[in-house]
Parts: sequence; structure tokens; C-alpha cells
Amino acid sequence: MIIKLLNFLVIIELIILKNGFLNANMNEINSERPKEVNIGAIFAFDTIIGKVAKVAIQAAVDDVNSSPLVLHGTKLNISMQSSNHGGFLGIVDAMTFMEKNVVAIIGPQSSTIAHVVSYLAMGLQVPLLSFAATDPTLTSLEYPFFVRTTQNDLFQMAAIADIVNYFGWRKVTAIYNDDDFGRNGISALEDKLAEHQCTISYKAPMNPEPSSEDIKQVLFQVALQESRIIVLHTYTNHGLNVLEVARSLHMLDSGYVWIATDWLTSVIDTDSPLSSTSLSDVQGLLTLRYHAPQSKRKAEFMSRWDDLIRKVDGNGLFGLNTYGLYAYDTVWILAHALDEYFSQGGNVSFSVSAMLSQLKDTNLHLDAMKVFDGGERLLSNVRRVKISGLTGDIQYDSDRNLINPAYDIVNVVGTGHITVGYWTNVSGLSLQPPPNQASSRNKLFSVIWPGQTTDTPRGWVFPNNGKRLKIGVPNRVDYKEIVSYSASTNSFTGYCIDVFTSAVNLLPYALPYKLVPFGNGIDNPNVNELLDMMSAGVFDAVIGDISITTNRTRVADFTQPYMESGLVVVAQVKTKDSNAWAFLRPFTPRMWCTTLVFFIAVGAVIWVLEHRLNDEFRGPPRQQFATMLWFTLSTWFFAHRESIVSTLGRIVLIVWLFVVLIINSSYTASLTSILTVQQLSSPVKGIQSLVESNLPIGYRQGSFVHDYLKTELGVPESRLVSLKSENESAEALRKGPKNGGVAAIVNKKPYMELFLSTRCEFSIVGQEFTKNGWGFVSIFRLSLLIICDDLHLGVVWISYLEADRPAWPVI
Repeated sequence: MIIKLLNFLVIIELIILKNGFLNANMNEINSERPKEVNIGAIFAFDTIIGKVAKVAIQAAVDDVNSSPLVLHGTKLNISMQSSNHGGFLGIVDAMTFMEKNVVAIIGPQSSTIAHVVSYLAMGLQVPLLSFAATDPTLTSLEYPFFVRTTQNDLFQMAAIADIVNYFGWRKVTAIYNDDDFGRNGISALEDKLAEHQCTISYKAPMNPEPSSEDIKQVLFQVALQESRIIVLHTYTNHGLNVLEVARSLHMLDSGYVWIATDWLTSVIDTDSPLSSTSLSDVQGLLTLRYHAPQSKRKAEFMSRWDDLIRKVDGNGLFGLNTYGLYAYDTVWILAHALDEYFSQGGNVSFSVSAMLSQLKDTNLHLDAMKVFDGGERLLSNVRRVKISGLTGDIQYDSDRNLINPAYDIVNVVGTGHITVGYWTNVSGLSLQPPPNQASSRNKLFSVIWPGQTTDTPRGWVFPNNGKRLKIGVPNRVDYKEIVSYSASTNSFTGYCIDVFTSAVNLLPYALPYKLVPFGNGIDNPNVNELLDMMSAGVFDAVIGDISITTNRTRVADFTQPYMESGLVVVAQVKTKDSNAWAFLRPFTPRMWCTTLVFFIAVGAVIWVLEHRLNDEFRGPPRQQFATMLWFTLSTWFFAHRESIVSTLGRIVLIVWLFVVLIINSSYTASLTSILTVQQLSSPVKGIQSLVESNLPIGYRQGSFVHDYLKTELGVPESRLVSLKSENESAEALRKGPKNGGVAAIVNKKPYMELFLSTRCEFSIVGQEFTKNGWGFVSIFRLSLLIICDDLHLGVVWISYLEADRPAWPVI
């Protein structure tokens, strides 16, 4: 029915635009200002927003009419109508009201009704100024005669997205009314969250007029989700009902985060003090309020608020919310636009369409709707208004939104509430009200969350409807200390299992999971096949000694590494035995010859510099030669007794003694090592010499080492030998390449350290290469990554290792 009505309104608009206007009983046209001008207002009087707006609008009309400086003698005559219906009946109320000859309409309050009435306003050329319709899709491009005199919900959703990102959350659940207001607001939130790599993980639409049972069914589904960050975007008359049901379902306990849009501050500002039940339901919630800077004019208006209520409504006192401030400013915006309109020579005149007049015999009375001839000029003046109101500076930007959108971020605590920060579209979050300083940006004061805690909730739990995680674990043949599976007891043990269980035990909630072995226990399984099965949905995650490689990160996500694990080369080594000539081994023959030449040369230089001046270097040639040799040799032990007289000789001797000190120290250290440490040698010096040779290379069955050696290092397949177990690896090394074995084995360092701990005839040769690590792995969408990364597995591993170091002496 509503769709048919919309189509009908579009037809009316086209008729008006195509056929022109026919003058009929118009007011007399003159350039003089009229004594009064009629304006209208339509909204719901019995709502929290509506009852405040009614008082504020009437007060604004009275203030404008009492000031001779605004309309210069013209009085505003306002006709207000309550539209307490939603949906179709609300649209009918608006159509009935449009039969009155008004130059502008304040309202409607509902975004849903505003979509329809905006079409009608466009056809009748009557500006529509709404102080409460915040739907982001109500744009001036589609609805040129719609003017939003409050803030666009697009900015409120941007503020919420910044809050979510500030606390490090990545997923939220959205609860909203399933109408234009709710859907379009949440759509804007989704776009703003995406800018921070966040998302809405679950959308929970409610009936536009939900019953308690409707709300309960929606919250049941929300409670089953993993996200505990809930954004509640609803109306003032529904929000507290939602929270009351949430309280009965224990959804306001510790661990939950509720972020309410501005509806909650409207309730708090208007109906405070809340009942004890309602006050209990809103404890720890975050909400937003349109920021209205303090001013003398605002303080004066608030001081006479109670008197204004008694004048308009005698049903009792209530507070002033920000929608009331915007409603007051809306009247002033219209008054200044009308003043400019009359200053331009505009007048108040109405016309009817010739086609609409032909429908006068229908029950719809469409011929009663008249077109305001000066509507476009008045609309243009509204867009150009620049004034200072109760809400601050009022001016429209190029997108026809009010400038300087800003929000207070409010935390409900105890019997009141505190402002924990501010948000503007320029500076984002801030501790200071706008305009703020750069030093206070991207900060908020401490928040008290549901459950009366100041610890920021993690925002995620394992979903209540979730099944146990099916986690694959490689069933290895070797290195049982790392991962071991017992088929008789159907249990896993080992270092990797201990790290995982230690991490899970630190979680503040239960994580149901089941470890499933992968492999027959006879052959080592291929890890890449295990990851492919996880991607296919057979497993939810994989734990164990899984190396993080580039190719694997393309198909799955890894946690932070909990163990560093590069590749090393292990080969058989031979022992060098000590003998009587071992004292010559610290230096090579070349080094010995070089040292001897230097001894002779230095002795010759000293003799040349000293024999003319020093009697100790004189005598027969044979004696002088013996003195020169003895002097240089005795400097090795710093035992020379000949004195040096010449200055140049002393300089040479000092330099030489320093050189002797270095040579002596190096010789002593090398000889000590030779005589006390077992000397090992191997023809394989490292990975480079191994690859350049034609010798066979062993690798662990099922390891990525095979692909690495073949693809990255270019080792032919014929040289690669698969080894199943530790014993098979040791036997292959003992045989050597000439007897059907291998020259060396390339494997991960932790494995080789375990391997070498009981086999002293082998050793790591060369340096460790291809530094990487071990991590737990999951498909991209699984929250196990969040669990493990937030627990900082690296820290868990270190603390676990420190506590249980005796159990792991070699890792």
C-alpha cells in the first residue's frame, strides 16, 4: 500500500512540474512584508523527543515574534500537529497536514515518514526542515526540499567506528529497527568500520514496533554470536525495553560492551532521574550526545526551561535534550531565511496545478494542496543561513550538512553519567571539547564497563552455539618430544601440545576443542596436505611443529611464532688426535714463515740503529749476529736484557713488542683449544658447499625442506633422500655417500638439537639459514587466531619454558 502511495506522490510531482501552475484565489501580491506568515510543524508529541521539541518550538516562535530585529514586524503563526502513528498512518497524517497553506514545515520526526513527505514537499515547493530525521540517505540530491537541521547519522556512526577502533575491537554486533532509520544507519556504520578494517559480524534487525517477545528472540540470536561488542541503534521508546530484556538474559554482565546511539542520552537528559530498574540496565554503557558548546544564550534558555514547560504543557516537568536545542534553532533558521526572503521582495502566494484541480471530485481532496510560489527562493535562503544558535554556529557545508559535527562520548556510571571524551570529524577522539588541542587527540578517559570493571573487555568469546574446534595434529614417527600421539589412550603429549594447552588455560572462558591425529603413525605426514585439508573444512585449525613459510601463509593465517626454527646442516665429523707436534698447529706454515721473517727483519733494524751508539751491539761480526738473533728471540718472552739507546730504536721496539703481544696471545689461545677441546672435521662446511657438491642430501619425510632444496636451491631430485626416523637418519650418515647413505642432513634446528643430544659423532656444520618459526595455523575466518595472538604465544612460550626448563634441556 505504501509503495502504491509513493508512486502516486511521484505522479503528483510530475504533473506539477510538467503542466505549470494555474492561479486560483491567490493572496494579493505586493512588495510589502506580510503581517504574519504561516508555518507548520508535524512530529510525535507523546515521545521523548516530541514533547521536548513542542516546548522548544513554541518558545522559539515566541522569542522570534517578540524580537523586532528578526522579521521586522512580521509574526510567525505556527500550526503544530501530532503524528503519533508510524508507517502508513503516519504518512496519511503528513498528507492531511500538507493541505494547509504554509511556507515551510518543521519536521517530521521520523526518518521513515520523512522519505515520503520529502517527495510531497518537493512537489508543493515547501521546504521541509527536520530537527530529528537523521537517516544518512535523506540527501539533498534525491530530496532537494529536505533540510536537515540536526546532525547526519553518518557522523555519529563515524564516531562509533573510531571508538571501536580505539579499543582494538574488530567485530561488532548491530541491533536496530528494521526500517529506513535503522537499516541506513547501520549501513553507514558498516562503511565507517570498514575504513578501520573492522566489520559488523552479525546484524540483528528488530520489528519497527517490537514487543518484549520480539526483542527476546532477537537477543537470543545475539547471545549465540562470538562478538560481545553490541551497537544498539533504535528509538527512545524502545531502547530501555531492549536493555531490560538483555538484563534478564545476563547480557549486561561483565565481558559485554554496549554502545548506544544518541537515543540513550535523550532519555537520560529528559527523564532523569531514571527508575532504579532502568538505571541498573544502563550501567557501564557508552553512548553519544550531540555536542552543544556552552554559551550565555544556551545557559539563559536552560534557566527558563521549567517555566516554558508550564506555559505549554501542564502535565509535569521534564528535562531538555539536544533535540530540543536543534528544534529551537530550526525556528530561528527559518525566521532568518524568511527575513532574507522578504528583503529580496518575496511574497507569500500559492498556486494549484491544473491537473490536480481535475481531481477535486475524489475523496483524497488533492485539489486542496497548493504550491508555494516562492519555495525555491526560500529554500536557497535556508541553505545560506549563517547564525549562532543554542547548538553553536549554524551553517551548511557543500554537502548541505551542518558544519562542525561533534559528539560527547558519555559513560553511564552510578546514578549519573560522565563524559569520557569528545569526537569531531576533524580531530577524531579527544579528551578536550572542540575545538581541541592536538596533544589530546586519539585519547579517552577511563571507562567503567558493565560489571563495574575498568579493564577493557576483549570483545570476543567462543560462541554459545559453537561446536568443538576440530584441530589437526601431525602424527609423527620421530621426535616424540615435540609431538607424540598415543593411539591406546587417544591422547597427545609433547612440547607443542604443552604450549597450546598452557595458552588455552590462560583464556578467561572455556574453549572446547578436540585434537585429531593426522597420519598413520608409520610415515611422517605431509604438512602441506594437512593445511589443504584445513582449507577444505576438514579441520578448523592445526597445531604442532608447523613452520611458517611464504607459501603456507597464502592459504592460511599463522599465530605469532612461539619457537624460532631455522634450517641447519648436520654431517658426520672426525676427531683430530693430539700428538707431539701439536704445538705447531695453532699457526699455518705460512704464518710460521712470516713470523720468522719478521723476527729477523726487526733484529736487523734494531742492529742498524744501535750498533754505532750502543756497545752491547758491537764486537766481531759473529758476535754481533748472535746478539741480533738472541735479542729478537728473547722479545717473544719479553726477556731481552740489551738496552736500547737510540730514539728510533725504542720506537721500533715498542711497536714490535705490541705485535709480539698479539701473536703470543693468539698462539696461546689456539694451543689451549687444541689441547683441551675435541677437534672435529668434516668435508661438508655448510649449505653452500653441500649444494655445490654432487653428494646426496637427506631430509625429513613430510617436511617442507624437500621443496625448499629443490625449488629454492636448485638441488636435483636424484640427490634428495627421504628419511623417516631418527635411527634411519643416523644410519644414513654413518654409511656416508659412498655406501648408499648421505653426506649430510638438512632439517630444522630444534629437531637436530634433539638428534645430536644422543649422537656425538655428528655435528652441525656451517651457519643456521632460512630463519623462520613455528606457529599454530588456522583458516582466515577462525577466531583461534585472535585467541592465540591476543595471548601473545611468544610470551606464553617464554614463561612456560622458564617454569619447566628442566623438562626441555635442549630446546
